[in-house]
Amino acid sequence: MTEGLRAIHHFIDGASHAGDDGRQGDVFDPNIGAVQARVGLGAQAQLDRAVAGALAAQPAWAATNPQRRARVMFAFKALVEKNMEELARLLSSEHGKVIADSKGDIQRGLEVIEFACGIPHMLKGEYTQGAGPGIDVYSLRQPLGVVAGITPFNFPAMIPMWMFGPAIACGNAFILKPSERDPSVPVRLAELAKEAGLPDGILQVVHGDKAMVDAILDHPEIRAVSFVGSSDIAHYVYQRGAVAGKRVQAMGGAKNHGIIMPDADLDQAVSDIMGAAYGSAGERCMALPVVVPVGEKTAGALRERLLTAIAGLKIGVSTDADAHYGPVVTAQHKAKIENYIQMGVDEGAELVVDGRGFSLQGHEDGYFVGPTLFDRVTPEMRTYKEEIFGPVLQMVRAQSFEEALALPSKHSYGNGVALFTRDGHAAREFVGRVNVGMVGINVPIPVPVAYHSFGGWKRSGFGDINQYGMEGVRFYTKTKVVTQRWPEGAASGDSAFIIPTMG
Repeated sequence: MTEGLRAIHHFIDGASHAGDDGRQGDVFDPNIGAVQARVGLGAQAQLDRAVAGALAAQPAWAATNPQRRARVMFAFKALVEKNMEELARLLSSEHGKVIADSKGDIQRGLEVIEFACGIPHMLKGEYTQGAGPGIDVYSLRQPLGVVAGITPFNFPAMIPMWMFGPAIACGNAFILKPSERDPSVPVRLAELAKEAGLPDGILQVVHGDKAMVDAILDHPEIRAVSFVGSSDIAHYVYQRGAVAGKRVQAMGGAKNHGIIMPDADLDQAVSDIMGAAYGSAGERCMALPVVVPVGEKTAGALRERLLTAIAGLKIGVSTDADAHYGPVVTAQHKAKIENYIQMGVDEGAELVVDGRGFSLQGHEDGYFVGPTLFDRVTPEMRTYKEEIFGPVLQMVRAQSFEEALALPSKHSYGNGVALFTRDGHAAREFVGRVNVGMVGINVPIPVPVAYHSFGGWKRSGFGDINQYGMEGVRFYTKTKVVTQRWPEGAASGDSAFIIPTMG
């Protein structure tokens, strides 16, 4: 191990575990472009250890009544809030997003923990008395056992809590495989869960790369897998996990559109678009990288306002309280974004603002990309079809409502879309017809609140059950239906030879 670097270990059975095979990965500080820590990259041996501990602990946790499990969720929420500043700074140091954005990352995860605190109510089943002569029918929800989550680099606090909050509250043991790019916050969350009273083995954290992912997908004792990441890998996870007999939800990439109608409040729309397109350096699956003005007059006015707003953006280090966004996560990702910018130029789009070559004084080696704006992008361009995942905004001009509606509807991704308008009829029509999973009306990033659910369509989501909310409870439980009768006397002989009915 490199001298003086912090070591990030697995968290198994309530304790730090260095691992056995010696493989390690670099964890960078994107603000300065230097390695700040090393994370152990485990595989089958570490997973087997984590699963064994989870299997041993889960039956007693499942037998703990839901109210007591909820108390652990309450205590965990309070501890995360108490340690918010530490968690946000740690998150920013590895991801690059500014501190305020990191706090938002944590808070959105806590909202699902708050939802999970209500688990006693959500696990209630249904009951029908007198479904037939002397027969009652009832249902109950039971945990699956050991489940797992594979989470991305862009929300190292929020998405793990989206997954393990409902899963653990339902009585499962959860194995988390966070991104190896920013793994420290997930480990701290597991440590805080233990401090909150969660039994050892119920929340395990294992680090790794594809070898660990494949081990999770193939492990016979893991009953369900939740994934968030790129669409190609989401499809791979869904297929491999399903073949192994697991329940799988795999959320993929996105190319979210913002439709600007001629009657929209342009000042408000531009303010919303700036945060949605450039916040967190565009590294969000619910970012808004495509804006669609309807009509040339709207396009001209929008472009003028966007240029003014972009000129006022401040890019800075994560700890700069005045910065709108910080660096991207790695040097490789910076190069990928800049390659997409060049591709847009080569495809014939008009590069209005070029974010390449941005350098921050004193942090010249940081992974910074300036805000970029393209105009006159067309649906045939590869840069429009693919997810760039950076601070790049593309304008695609439409001449009518129908043309604008068709763009997100026909795109291969179907995660989120926003319509900016004052026209209620247009909004109602749009909501009913657009072929996208999550819709915002004058809301640029329509991430549903914790008691609804999150999930995209088409290549943005594989599997039939969304994340968190009641959908999350359904994903992490199985329904058992009981039909019971307590007869007073002996049954007649012939009735057992015909199919039972409730008549």
